[in-house]
Amino acid sequence: MTDVNSDIEQPLISHLIELRACALHSTICVFVILIILLPFSNQIYAYIATPLIAELPKGSHMIATEVASPFFAPFKLTLFFAIFITVPYILYQAWAFISPGLYANEKKFTVPLLISSSLLFYIGVAFAYYIVFPMLFSFLTVSAPKGVQVMTDINHYLNFVIKLFFAFGISFEIPVATFLLVRSGFTTVKKLSANRPYIIVLAFLIGMLLTPPDIISQILLAVPIWLLFEVGLILTHHYENKTSVTYKPGD
Repeated sequence: MTDVNSDIEQPLISHLIELRACALHSTICVFVILIILLPFSNQIYAYIATPLIAELPKGSHMIATEVASPFFAPFKLTLFFAIFITVPYILYQAWAFISPGLYANEKKFTVPLLISSSLLFYIGVAFAYYIVFPMLFSFLTVSAPKGVQVMTDINHYLNFVIKLFFAFGISFEIPVATFLLVRSGFTTVKKLSANRPYIIVLAFLIGMLLTPPDIISQILLAVPIWLLFEVGLILTHHYENKTSVTYKPGD
């Protein structure tokens, strides 16, 4: 009985050691990037704040309501930026951990999925910064009641934009998620197509939950989710047609 338990414990311990190594490598990479970026933390924050500052009324500016905010807000953003840059390496480490348990036909999808996942995440963040933020802040700043001067706290702004960055970055992974759901046999393209009306409603529900309570940002998140779902269906359907084989008698 002791031998059986020992045989079970050995693979578990080895897997935990591998997981710790992957996590350590990812953490070291983030730390190195953070050290490199720290001297530019104020410039990074100024760049991320540009969409709001450009829309502020004349005479308005951002403020720091806490003593340590002028230091911690740029530092927090720089840490996020370091993680953002390191995303492909973190995904690679995750792949390195799970790849020994994959079949050969599953491993061939790994590199394309890693590349597409990283690229879609970056596209989602860029879409939020260059498209959503200017429209959103333009709407929010002009909608302030008369007599109210818009002066946003730098910490509140940082939390706000990071939330939207993650919301759009993760939402843009829809094509990859669609492919994996079909590839794993959890569902089919036909079933997903039949449930399209529910997917559209879900997209707007996600947009409502992940964005501020304004119709502009909700639509700007919900519509891309729906369109990316359609892209995922098209690509998955194309893959199924490409890989399907018709067997004839005598083959």
